Order: sequence, then structure tokens, then C-alpha cells
Amino acid sequence: MEHTTERHAIAAGTGRRGQPPDPLRERAVEVLDANWTGASTVPSRTLYPHQWSWDSAFIAIGLRHVSPLRAQSELETLLSAQWGDGRIPHIVFNPDIALDAYFPSPDFWRSSTAGRTAGAPATVQTSGIVQPPVHALAAWLVHRADPALSRSRGFLLRVYPALAAWHRYLLHRRDLGGGGLVSVVHPWEQGMDNSPCWDAPLSRITPAEPGAFRRADLAHGTADDRPTDLDYGRYVRLATDYRDGRYADGAGEFAVEDPSFNALLAASEHALARIACELGAAGTARHARAERLTAALVDRLWDPAAGMFFCRDVRGGGLIREYGVSGLIPLILPALPRSVVGALLGTARGPHFGLGDGLRLAPSYDLLGPAFDPHRYWRGPAWFNTNWLLERGLRLHGEHARAARLRAALLDAADASDFAEYVDPYTGAGCGARGFGWTAALTLDLLDGRPAAGAAGRAGTREPGRRGRREGTSR
Repeated sequence: MEHTTERHAIAAGTGRRGQPPDPLRERAVEVLDANWTGASTVPSRTLYPHQWSWDSAFIAIGLRHVSPLRAQSELETLLSAQWGDGRIPHIVFNPDIALDAYFPSPDFWRSSTAGRTAGAPATVQTSGIVQPPVHALAAWLVHRADPALSRSRGFLLRVYPALAAWHRYLLHRRDLGGGGLVSVVHPWEQGMDNSPCWDAPLSRITPAEPGAFRRADLAHGTADDRPTDLDYGRYVRLATDYRDGRYADGAGEFAVEDPSFNALLAASEHALARIACELGAAGTARHARAERLTAALVDRLWDPAAGMFFCRDVRGGGLIREYGVSGLIPLILPALPRSVVGALLGTARGPHFGLGDGLRLAPSYDLLGPAFDPHRYWRGPAWFNTNWLLERGLRLHGEHARAARLRAALLDAADASDFAEYVDPYTGAGCGARGFGWTAALTLDLLDGRPAAGAAGRAGTREPGRRGRREGTSR
């Protein structure tokens, strides 16, 4: 009852200094309500009918403006499926959903048996791979939305050990290149599943036989917008080998250090430091760890001649010189050298991405690249979560006018596309699922957040003031 009552009160505009109802805000709330299962929020009722890891983190960031309690529950539900080794699985399966509604389904991953050695839970079925670590950042922002509620429920006290174990798993078990950065062992882990950045390392993978899997995604989207069967066969082969190896890290043929995955880990380390301080502990070591991650990013993945962060193929031994939007995401970090920030801003505005000087939203891949496709999954379309991160990065580094334009473009695109999963970067036409969870959630965050003067400070988690909230100038 609390969720429904608070949702309708805020959606109607009460508690916001008497402002009239905002139709876009109301529609975003309706999307999240329609996707709510009672314990978590699905990205899409049709295409993605389970709980996804980084989706839930972004969704919680938006839900905090509607119901801080529901936002806390979103993260708590996800963390309840954490494995004993610390990993947070990228999917938590709903047992009420038919197995053929999504592939790979629980019977493919076999988490409770194949993952037993790694501490997979026995009572809930999950995948065995992970997704980007946005969770500590989300937890801190959710706490700041209503600190009194958070403290009364012991929210941070309960999630902190799980988040610390999650970061420990990544930092200790996934430094496969030995240079202080985390490696992803499957393209699905990085979140930008079908990016051309994976083409070179994937080319070494023998695909699974076509008859070994059935693609449920093609029932909900056109084949021209989705990964090819060849790519999907390689995804299945990698996942199968990882499962058959009992989800042990380090033996697979695919290992890539990705700039956005590691930048999000550094930002979440800063957030975890803030959480530690809130709980009465010192956050100094975590701030230092975040700054070491930032330095390792620059050392291992920065190309000064290109003005870009590139992925590193750990098995192939070099940088993958493809301009994916992942290489812009380190702008969210406060400790980037000024020379790197300046060059990266130039790349974002330049011909590879055209942000603000040709396109209103950053595409997911190089406009000049041979693999660019404005509609195919992560090979060119503009996505809301990556552009939301870029808006934060622009604001952090004092680019307030550019951030404001990007914010306006995101809100316009969400409105016009009916909260699409992603959009054509040239036309803004919606692609993929409609009524998409993180699109609606991040719309709420952009509507309710107001840019603050100045940089974000050492932690990179300082936020603009929220009107009508008791916590003053941070959230």
C-alpha cells in the first residue's frame, strides 16, 4: 500500500512546491508500475521478463524519486541472489515465467549445480555471468533520497557487506590482465552486448551449432535490429564453456578490459567510501582504490593520439581500436587528468560521435566505423543509460551548458519514443522494446534532478539538490 500511495502522490505533483502535474513524469511512473513484479522491476514485460542486474541499479536510481522504499527493495531483491564468491549475477530468474520466454533460460545456466563451488544460491536460479557494477552508486543515491527511511530500515548497514564482497570479487578474481583492471569474460557482462568492440576477440570463438539454442529475442524484435545468428552462436559457446568450467574465472578464451566497466567500478568505489563513512567507518582506502583504478584506466586503455579510451584484448595482447561509447564513460570520474578530459570531450564532439555538433544523443558506436548501423543492437543506436552517464560526466567536469542540452535531448527522446529501449541517433525513432524500465527510470531522475554549480568533488557522487527534500544540497 505504501508504494501505491506514495507513487500517486508524487506523480500528481504533490510535495513539489505545488507545481502542476508533469505528463512525462506521470507516464514514466506508469511504465515502472507496469514493470513492477512486487519485488523488482523487469526491463520489459515481453523481451526481458526477469530481473537484470545493471537494469535494476538504474531503475532504483529513478525509483528513489517515486518511492525510496521501493528503490531499496529493488536493490535488496537483487542482492539476495548474490553468490558466495561475491558475484552479482546478471539475471535473477522469475520461476513463474515459462522457460521458453527467454533464452538462455535457467535450465541453460544450471546455476544451483554448475555454480555450487562458487557459492550460487540453492533456492533461486540465476545466470552465472555478471554486469557492470553500478550498484554501490545506486545504493548511495537511494539512501540520499530519504536518509531517515534508509537509517530506520538499516538499508546501508545491510547492503554494504554485499557490495563490498561484490567489489572484492571483481578486483581479486577478475584482474586477468594483471594490470589492476577488471576483465569481462563474456560480451553480455559489459552490458553493450553486440558492440563491434567485441568482434576481434569473438572471431577466435567457435560458435555453437545452430541447433544447440533457440533465440527467443527474435519473437519480439526484427532480426535486422538484433545480433546475428553467428554472433549469438559465439555468445552461447562462451557461456556454455564458462558453465561447464563451473564458473571458474581465468580459463576462457575471451577476456577484455573495458573502459566503462572499470570506470563504473571506480565510481562505485567512491560511492562505497561514502557509504562506509555514513556507517561510521573510514572511506579513505576506498577513495584511494578508486583513484588507482582511474590511474590504471589511463595507463592501460587511454590512447592520447586518438583521444579515446579503448578496450584491451587480454588474450590478444593489445588495444581494440574501435570507437565505442564505452570509451567516453570514464568522464564520470573526478580524478581524470585535465588533458584526458579535454581530449575526450573533443572526441565526443568530433566526427566519431558528433555529440552536440551533429547529433543530440551520443551513438553507441563510431559514426565513421565500417560496422556502424543506426538500428542494430549496440552497433550504432543511442541508449539512454550511456547518455545519462555522459550527462553526469559533462556536469562533473564543468560542461554545464552541454550537459543541459544532453539532458533536454534525453527527455525529448524518451517522450517521443514512448520510453524506447534505444533510438536511431539521427532520427530519434524508437527501436527495441517500448516502455523500457531504465529509460523511464532515468527520465524520472533527469526530471527531478537539477544541475548544481561546481564539480562533483572527490567522491564523484555529490548530487544536485532535490526540491522539497530534507537532505539539503546532496542526494
